[in-house]
Amino acid sequence: MKASNAVSLNVSKAPAYMDWSQAISGVILSLFMLCHTLFIFSVVFGAKVFNKVALFFEDTGLAQTGGVILAFIFLVHFIFAARKIPFSFKEQQTVWKHAKMLKHQDTWLWLVQVFTGMSILLLGSIHLWVILNDLPITALKSKLLIQSGLWLYFNILFLLCIALHLGIGLYRVGAKWGFVTRANRPKIKKIVFGLIGALILLDVTSLIRFYFV
Repeated sequence: MKASNAVSLNVSKAPAYMDWSQAISGVILSLFMLCHTLFIFSVVFGAKVFNKVALFFEDTGLAQTGGVILAFIFLVHFIFAARKIPFSFKEQQTVWKHAKMLKHQDTWLWLVQVFTGMSILLLGSIHLWVILNDLPITALKSKLLIQSGLWLYFNILFLLCIALHLGIGLYRVGAKWGFVTRANRPKIKKIVFGLIGALILLDVTSLIRFYFV
């Protein structure tokens, strides 16, 4: 009987452990992207400043090891998040039907998060492959990539997906684990939308600066 109870206890805790793993990996990735946005934004102060920051990551080995670690955390986050993603057409129809019926903003935010998450999986893999296979990172290389045509639109779509996924993800983590309550929900949503807007503004500014650097 004791063994049976122990097994059932472990099974019952498994979803919570996976949810925590998803949340923690998501927060780590969000913090990384915030730092990454600031790193890219350094080009606004000139190509030399950007190159010095990039050289620091190169000399310390953070660019190489960080890319591998980031890819691993990214994979872990996707595996745990994929448990709740409707992959089949029938499941997608059901979710879409319920979203239109409920007309609840948080439901639509979840759908946006799912769509941006799948997009980031594809776009992020391409981005990592291109960057890690063309080290060191320099302002000139980034400029040439952005001016090459499709890469500019790729980056705009990629950065838009990241900003939306990051902001909505942090909000949903807070709502799930009790940090976002009925009382502070409107205020938290304003902060989240403000964060999304700020990230998009910084990213677009960086892209424009790269284009004309």
